[in-house]
Amino acid sequence: MYNTKKTVSIHILCACIALALIGCAGTRTQDDEAINAKLAGHTTFTPQSWATSVDESQLKNAQDIDWLSSFHDTLLVDLVKQAMANNPDLMAASANVERVNALAVQAGAQLKPQANLAFASSRAGAASSSIPEISNQALSIQLNWEVDLWRRISAGQRAAVASAEAAAADYQYAQHSLAAATAKAYFIAIEAYRQVSILKEILASLEETFRIVNVQYKNGLASAQDVALTKSDLASTREQLVIREASQREALRALEVLLGRYPKGELAVKTNLPTLPPMPPLGVPSDILERRPDLVASERRVAAAFNAVAQAKAARLPQLSLTSTLGGASNALSDITDPANVTWQLASNLLAPLFDGGVRKAQVEIATAEQKQALATYAQTALSAFNEVETNLDLANTLVQRENALSVALAEAEKAYRIAQLRHKEGEISLIDLLAMQQRVLSTSSSQLSVQRLALEQRVNLFLALGGHWGN
Repeated sequence: MYNTKKTVSIHILCACIALALIGCAGTRTQDDEAINAKLAGHTTFTPQSWATSVDESQLKNAQDIDWLSSFHDTLLVDLVKQAMANNPDLMAASANVERVNALAVQAGAQLKPQANLAFASSRAGAASSSIPEISNQALSIQLNWEVDLWRRISAGQRAAVASAEAAAADYQYAQHSLAAATAKAYFIAIEAYRQVSILKEILASLEETFRIVNVQYKNGLASAQDVALTKSDLASTREQLVIREASQREALRALEVLLGRYPKGELAVKTNLPTLPPMPPLGVPSDILERRPDLVASERRVAAAFNAVAQAKAARLPQLSLTSTLGGASNALSDITDPANVTWQLASNLLAPLFDGGVRKAQVEIATAEQKQALATYAQTALSAFNEVETNLDLANTLVQRENALSVALAEAEKAYRIAQLRHKEGEISLIDLLAMQQRVLSTSSSQLSVQRLALEQRVNLFLALGGHWGN
C-alpha cells in the first residue's frame, strides 16, 4: 500500500510540475508584438503620403463603400453576383478555406487529452477435450495526454490558425479580384460592341465615298489612282471590322467564363458604358497594409512562420506524456465491472531527445529560413500594393488629360462637320470632303470611347488596389 501511494504521489507531482512549466514557458512563443515589430522593420519604406499628386479631398480616411454600386449599373451588379456563385476558381478557394480550417482544428485537438474505449475478447483451449476452454473479456478506458511543455503544441496550433486566417484573406481577395475582373470584362464587351457600331458607320461612309469616286472616274473627274486608294481604304476598314467583331465575341466569351458559363460569345450586355464614378478617398499609404486582403494574408503567413519556428525549437526539448487506464477483465462479460476485477494504471513518460542526426536542428533552420522568406514576401507584396495605387493614381491624371483633349478634338470635329454640311449644301465642297469630315468625327469618337473604358478600368483597379469593399 505504501509503494502504491508513493507511486501515485510521484505521478501527481509530475503533473503539477508540468503545469507549472507550461505557465513559465508562455513567453517562449513569439507574440504579436514581436511579429509586428519585425513587420514594421521590413516596411520602413512606407511613406506618410502618396507620391502622386492628388486632391486634398481624396486624402480623408479610406472607407468601406460598396464600390460596385457606385457604377450605377444593375446588370453589372447582377453579373458579379453570378460570378461569385458560379466561378470554379472561387469555389476552389472556398474549399481551401474549409481545408485549412479543419487543419487548425486538428492542430488544436493535440492540446486536449485523448480518450479511447478498448474491448478485447479471447477464447483458448487445447486439443485434448479433457482440458476446459478458457474465455476472457476485457474492457478499459484509456486516457492519454501530452503535456504541452515549452508550448510546442500550442505554437503549432497558432501556426495552423494563422494559416487558416491567411486562407480566409486569400479567399476574400479572390472575391475582390473576381469582381474586378468581371467588371473589366463587362466594360471591354460594351466597348467592343460600340467600336463595331462606329466602324460600321465609318465603313458605310467609305462605301459611299467609293461609289462617288467610281462615278467620277467614269465621267473623267477622278483618276484610277483615286479609285485604287479609296478601294484600299475600304478593304482595310472591312478587315478592321472583322477584327473588331472577333474581339467582341472574344470579350463576351471571357465574361461568360468568369460567370461559370460555357463560352458561347452570346451574352447580352448593355450598349453604353456606365458613368465614371468619382475618385474614392485614399487615406494614407499605411492604411492599405490593414485593408488589402492579400496583405492581411501575407501578414498572417508571417505569424504562422514565427510560430513554426517556436514549434521547431520546442521540439528539441523534453516531452512529457501522462497515461491512465481504468478497466476490468473477467471470463464472464457480466463480471467485468465487478470491483474485484477492476484495475487502474497511472503512468508518466518523459522523453528527451539525445541524438537524431541533426534532424531537429535542421528543422529549426528550415523554419527560420521560411520565416525570413515570409517576411521578404510580405515586404514585396506591400511594395507591389503601393505601386498599384501610385500607378493607378498617375493613370487617372493621364486619362483625365487625354479625355479633355479628345473632348475638345471631338467637339471641334463635330463643329467642322456641321460647317461642312452647310458648305456642301451650298455647293462649296464635294460629298467626298463631307464624308471625310464625318469619318474624322467617327474616328475621334472611337478614340474617346477607348479612353472612357480605360478610365472605368482605372477606377476598378484603384478600388482593388486600395482594398475597397465590394458589397455582398
